[in-house]
Formats: sequence, C-alpha cells, structure tokens
Amino acid sequence: MKFIISSTTLLRSLQKISGVLSTNSTLPILEDFLFVLEGDTLTVTASDLETTISVMVTPEKADDAGSVAIPARQLLDIMKTFPEIPVTIISDPETLNVEILAGEGKYKMIGQSPEEFPQVPELEDTKKVTVNGVMMVNAFNNTLFATGNDELRPVMSGVYCEINEDNLTFVATDAHKLVRYRRNEIKSETADSIIFPKKTLSLARHIISENDEEVVMEFNETNATFKFDDILIVCRLIEGKYPNYEAVIPSENPFKLTIGRQSLLNALRRVSIFGSKSTHQVRFKITGKELVLSAEDIDYSSEGKERLTCSYEGKDIEIGFNFKFMQEMLSTLTCENITLEMSAPNRAGIIKPESNEDENEDILMLIMPVMLTS
Repeated sequence: MKFIISSTTLLRSLQKISGVLSTNSTLPILEDFLFVLEGDTLTVTASDLETTISVMVTPEKADDAGSVAIPARQLLDIMKTFPEIPVTIISDPETLNVEILAGEGKYKMIGQSPEEFPQVPELEDTKKVTVNGVMMVNAFNNTLFATGNDELRPVMSGVYCEINEDNLTFVATDAHKLVRYRRNEIKSETADSIIFPKKTLSLARHIISENDEEVVMEFNETNATFKFDDILIVCRLIEGKYPNYEAVIPSENPFKLTIGRQSLLNALRRVSIFGSKSTHQVRFKITGKELVLSAEDIDYSSEGKERLTCSYEGKDIEIGFNFKFMQEMLSTLTCENITLEMSAPNRAGIIKPESNEDENEDILMLIMPVMLTS
C-alpha cells in the first residue's frame, strides 16, 4: 500500500475520529487506526468496539491497494509537527512495516494486521430518518448533560430517541432532572424508539459541529449509524425499556415565573458560591414581582442572597432546587427569557423558553425540588 496525501488533510481526518480511541483497552489493536486503500479512496477507521467511526479521504496519489493498522498516538504526534506538505505513507503487507516520508524526514513504525481490527457491523432491516446537522447538534447539546451515570440502570445513561408520525423526540434523565427535546417537522410513517449511548452522541456532536448538511440516521434493533459528508459513525444501541418519561411531567402547573435567562443564571452563580457544596441547595422565594434567591452553608457560616425582578402568576411560594442542575439547564438554553412553571414546593418544576424562535422546536426541562432546610 502506498499513497501521497496533504499532511493537514490527513491530520484533520485523523482528529475527527480520534476521540473514540481506547487508551486502556485490553485489545492493543483498539489503539490503532485502520487504513484501507481501495482505488483512489482511503478509509481510516477507529473503534472502541461500542462505537466505530470511519472517515473517507481522497489522496493526491494512490498506488497498490491494501490495508494496515497503524499506532494512532504515534501517527497523530508526528502529523501534528508537519507544516502543509505532501506526506507519503508506504506499508509492506508481508512485514507490516510502515514508512512515512515527509520533506527530508523518513520515519518507520510497525503496524498490525488489519484482520485483527474489529469488523464494522453491517446493518440489515434498517429504518431511516434524515435530519439537518444543526438540528441534530442542538438535540444532543440539549440532552446529553441530563443523562445518568448509574451502572445499575444502563438505559438512563443514554439518550432515548422516539420517532413517530407526529415528531422526533430526544429524552434524557438521571431521575433528578429530565430534558425532552422535540422536533415537530420530522416525522416517520412507523413509530419506533431506540436508546443511544452517551459517548457516541458526544463524539457525533463534535464531528457534525455546525454542519448545515443532512445527516442520515439508520437503525435496527441492535445498531445505529450516522452518515454525513465523508463520515460514518456506527454504534451499538443500549438494550432495555426506557422509563415512561411522560408520566413524570406534571400537567397542571398553575404558578408561572417569567424571567431573563442570563440574569437568573448570573445570580445563581453568585449565590451558589456561598451555598452548601454537599446539598447544592438554593431557595426560590417568589412574592408578587420579586424573586429572592438564597443559599447558605451552615458549616462555614456563609450565606448568599439576591433579589431579582420577575413576572409571576400564582400564589407566593418557597421552593428549593439544586443550583448545580439549574445552572446546567440555564446554560444549555439559548433563549432570552425562560418560564419556570410550578404547582407545589414538593412537585417538579418545568423550565421552558418563553418563546421559541423556531416554531418546530419544543424544549422542556424538568427539575425535581429539594427539601428546604429551615
């Protein structure tokens, strides 16, 4: 196998897929990139068994089709040092020796047999949904932070995706907070649901970035793929039944607070500095058009309190929330004003944008209250 390629082109391609590399895997092959040259197309693949990412690139010159697994860290480190120059990579199929020629430099390393690299699963009996790249990134950004880490409940460590004839919905929850991100313009003739692993979506959102092109999502009962540009992401889905998330979203919320998102977020950040780092409790005291935020740490005799002007409909209420969770939600949203809907101090609060710039986007965030200490 022999090909010539721009150093920056190859480096960019390697960096796109390097996030999936395993650093402490029991399989040394998972610390390699798999290079496959067929005709004038070079495919480079990285995998951790659960997620596999491939990138296709066209070399400036390609000879002798072939394949080899090349140590990823060593290759990345050397590629980062090159300016924009042509790089020649040669692999001997018998000895698996790999040579890199760049400028006046010549570098050698030992590759591994491509047959040891895990095969990319081929999906059969799939269903397909096409989604705009920016919308996909928004869905992941709005849900990933709310996933759980409980190894005993693996389904809650992922993002639930529900597709039906009315909309496409992404849901994440850790039992303390829940996010439902819905797109009303994306529909499917058949209803289905799958659970994506968190790592796959974290990698996908960085690779897709703000790409406005279409992303084709295909899936069956065990695996899913994302295809866009020159990238293919394949992942194993999480098995199990996702909890009935709609059942925990309260439908009657007569108390409604409307306030500037950024001003509330800034006040929370200031007040939380003086709050308990074990309970993360912040008190919301709402009377008329005034919201008073307060947090304290009894062990260190510290207290923070701040008044904010707001719009409020309902009876006066005092309710406690976890300021860490609340800050995560407000930081994720991008709207100017938010509404916080409540019904009682011991019932979940619902956070929504006051108005959606995109009429097809529907975001709902649920946060469980914490018991107030007197």
